[in-house]
Amino acid sequence: MNKPKMAAEKSASRVLMVLSQLERLNEEHKVSDNDAIRQTTGKILHLIQTQEKTCREVTSKGSGGMEVILSSLENTQDMQTTLNILAILNELLTVGGGRRTGVFVSKGGTAILLQLLVSSSKDPPANEELMLHIHSLLSKVGLKDRKFGVKAHLNGALNVTLNLVKHNLQNYKLLLPCLQVLRVYSSNLVNAVSLGKSGALEIMFEIIGPFGKKSTTLLKYVMSQLVPSITALLGYLPTLLAIYQDWHRNDTRHCHVVIRKSILGCIKNLTNIKLGRKALIDANGMRILYNTSTECLPVRTLDPLVNTSSLIMRKCFPKNRLPLPTIKSVFHHLLPHIPAGGPVAQLYNQPPGGKTHLFINQKTDFIIDVCYALQNDDDIETDIRKLRPIQVNTRPFDELRAYEYFCREFSENFEDLLTPKSDESPLELDSISISKRPEGTADPDLVCSLGRLVLDAGVNGDSVDGPQEEGGEQAVLEVPDTAALLPLHDPDLYLEMVKSTRSVPAYTEVAYPDYFGHVAPNLREPILERVYGVQRTKIFQDIERLIHSSDILDKVVYDLDNQSCPVIDNGESLKFNSKFESGNLRKAVQVRKFEYDLILNSDINSNHYHQWFYFEVGNMRPGVRYQFNIINCEKSNSQFNYGMQVLMYSVQGAINGSPHWVRTGSDICYYKNHFSRSSIAAGGQKGKSYFTLTFTVTFQHKDDVCYFAYHYPYTCSMLKMHLQKLSALRTAQIYYRQDDLCETLGGNSCPLLTITAMPESSSNDHISQFKSRPVVFLSARVHPGETNSSWVMKGTLEFLMSCSPQAQSLRESYIFKIIPMLNPDGVINGNHRCSLSGEDLNRQWQSPNAELHPTIYHAKSLLQYLRATGRTPLVFCDYHVFSVSSCSFVVECSKEATARVVVWREIGVQRSYTMESTLCGCDQGKYKGLQIGTSELEEMGAQFCLALLRLRRFTSPLELHNHNSHLLDTENTENDLIDTRKDEPAFLEEVDYSAESNDENDPDLQDNHALPDPNSDSEYSRQDSLN
Repeated sequence: MNKPKMAAEKSASRVLMVLSQLERLNEEHKVSDNDAIRQTTGKILHLIQTQEKTCREVTSKGSGGMEVILSSLENTQDMQTTLNILAILNELLTVGGGRRTGVFVSKGGTAILLQLLVSSSKDPPANEELMLHIHSLLSKVGLKDRKFGVKAHLNGALNVTLNLVKHNLQNYKLLLPCLQVLRVYSSNLVNAVSLGKSGALEIMFEIIGPFGKKSTTLLKYVMSQLVPSITALLGYLPTLLAIYQDWHRNDTRHCHVVIRKSILGCIKNLTNIKLGRKALIDANGMRILYNTSTECLPVRTLDPLVNTSSLIMRKCFPKNRLPLPTIKSVFHHLLPHIPAGGPVAQLYNQPPGGKTHLFINQKTDFIIDVCYALQNDDDIETDIRKLRPIQVNTRPFDELRAYEYFCREFSENFEDLLTPKSDESPLELDSISISKRPEGTADPDLVCSLGRLVLDAGVNGDSVDGPQEEGGEQAVLEVPDTAALLPLHDPDLYLEMVKSTRSVPAYTEVAYPDYFGHVAPNLREPILERVYGVQRTKIFQDIERLIHSSDILDKVVYDLDNQSCPVIDNGESLKFNSKFESGNLRKAVQVRKFEYDLILNSDINSNHYHQWFYFEVGNMRPGVRYQFNIINCEKSNSQFNYGMQVLMYSVQGAINGSPHWVRTGSDICYYKNHFSRSSIAAGGQKGKSYFTLTFTVTFQHKDDVCYFAYHYPYTCSMLKMHLQKLSALRTAQIYYRQDDLCETLGGNSCPLLTITAMPESSSNDHISQFKSRPVVFLSARVHPGETNSSWVMKGTLEFLMSCSPQAQSLRESYIFKIIPMLNPDGVINGNHRCSLSGEDLNRQWQSPNAELHPTIYHAKSLLQYLRATGRTPLVFCDYHVFSVSSCSFVVECSKEATARVVVWREIGVQRSYTMESTLCGCDQGKYKGLQIGTSELEEMGAQFCLALLRLRRFTSPLELHNHNSHLLDTENTENDLIDTRKDEPAFLEEVDYSAESNDENDPDLQDNHALPDPNSDSEYSRQDSLN
């Protein structure tokens, strides 16, 4: 074992001895020593080639071997010695990797090689072996030397290498390393321009040329490495296109896909600049790439060519403005006063047309208001002082005293009550579960009479408070459900509610689905499987419009900006309408016989937030595939790319016994289009584009009228109807009161509900128990486009008003203060995000304005009153849509003005939550692989109620009484910014939503998150997501 080690040490010592001998010979500078130097360098080369460890010895730190070798190379005049040294360096740098190359560069090796290259070229013809060695070394060194391009330019090496290529076009052995060096030269912009002026491009095109089977390896390298680096290639773009066409035509067996892709890579690189894009369009490149790509589509192995061509065409597609007179909303509501700053002020100062670019120089708070999706990793609040709840009254108690009116239950004496004793046994929470009505049990009377959407059923309370059956199965609680249990829909009553609803456009029409109502279908609707290549196909259709523009009809068939837009009665076009509550469709343009571009309206007093849609379509032909393209969506990604479908309601289907909103549409895709957004509407960012949601529908009925929606619509009039019907369910055991919290900007009321259980009697003990119940404060629908939050709230309200023992136990445990719709004006007028003030109300909780944000102002004031009177809510929960990228339960800077954070920080509510639900579907649990429906959303609302029952069990009576004292202990949060106590959400779920576009924090990338009680089992705490 020792002998090999000794031999290795001996060989290493021999290398050092030979290097020392070479160093002495360099110092003597005698001509007679040329033979000795030649022999010495030959010995070193032999040792390096035969002994692996000698390389490490030569380049090891402190050995000085690299300096000796470079000094010999710089001083020698002997050709063989030079070749020996170059061979030594090639051996060292080939095996040693980046570290040895770094040593070489640090010792000045790059300059020595370049000087040798230039000096050797002065006496033509150049030695081929010498040039081969030099360029092989330069190709390795150039990638590690950051100043390589500058050194090459200063030493005059560029033309030497270029001339060498020019005179050796058939010498492939020498040509390849020279091309590699030229590639490194041209990574410097100055060098690239210089090479272009010196005729480098002409030489390159002599190499690549038309289709041929010779030297394909060399061609691959030239196309993929050299040409894309030369920016002066613009004038040769037509030649590149011709070469690509030639290879496309002749490579019929697809043996040279890499070369074809390399040519496309050159073109793609050129189109990164504006001049390159213009050059491609001028050279008819769009048509060439479109035609060649279309021919490649049937062959799956050619997808790399199709994808690259698609990217090039998308980049070069001319940017257009939306065909609108202004980006502002069609409708306008006069505000009591204009804010001093912010997006609304900017909008009012915007010139007509909205095309002036705006560069925002203010800080992130304003940017967040303008573009709510902007967030980053620095958004988490880390200042411990700011994480401490601050209990400071922003209003004098004398002002807050007015809110005593909304808390009259605390001052009532209930003298009229009798004093019966209840014989009911305490509720056993472990016996509770929730299930939906069994499939296939729809009321047959519903089919016979669409004018009466009332299903006769009741809540089976007896089945839930008994003991568990043998085998561990739980008793069943029937969740109150519009379609099955509670008669909450009345078309005539709905019309009465509509009459009292005030909209900015003064709507006079009623949408049929809202009038007749929605009955949750029994069928399961699976998440749609995405068709391979659907996005690519849609993009090609857009490109086809540009190429075959004469085939485009471009017929406006619906336009809110032009009320005199003619109604098409010739049967060739669809009829559109959105002039009803919550409707949103601004313009419809027929682009082909069965294809329509649709444009959404901005939120009122805003110039963006396009996502929610709800419109009517008529005059369709059955059995025909119609394509709809909503072309001004703003979010960079959508659940429509992950299996979500649009919702459709067929009037004929309802008449035939199916009054359902159903998921529909095929070939669904969401992608960036060629319509550019004004920077004033994009938060000051230039170059932003809109996105297209496209889907295809085949209508089933003749003379039908169908409605399409982003999600299940839930109008303000529907809420008022439901509340009136719910109040009729009040029994002697239920305390139910409805007040008007305030009047909105649009003149609509904002209902406030109080729900609890009546005291058992008027005795002091029972009245004291009644008044000591903790308050639970719930709210929903601050964002109008998040209609699912209203369906969840509906499930909560129905559960609270039901006669089941669980509901009664919940009412006996808490006093509920509920604002079911915080933004009635936005809902009524079809907004997606804002109120009539043009602002996101969930960013106004820190300093709400009584005139501009009345619902938030009075909701916060009511919370302040509760706190001032010692009745700080035990739980606050705001219902929302799930946002994947921003699903965080920490305090973020961009969320400091939201309800969840302000109520926790300023009001002192320890359990302050945002409960978020999905728009699409679930990837786990009993609803795995299914799109969400109204039944599931209502079930979530009921599940939340059961979580509150569990909270009562897990919370001691003392804590329930003194819950406001359990605030965040800032003394112990230095290393834990997230409250980890068991009443907080216990996880931060990471979901990957990959798409061609960058993800932003948008509410459509949604999911179901855990309910506020993480200790409940998975049946109650569904943590559903879409990966």
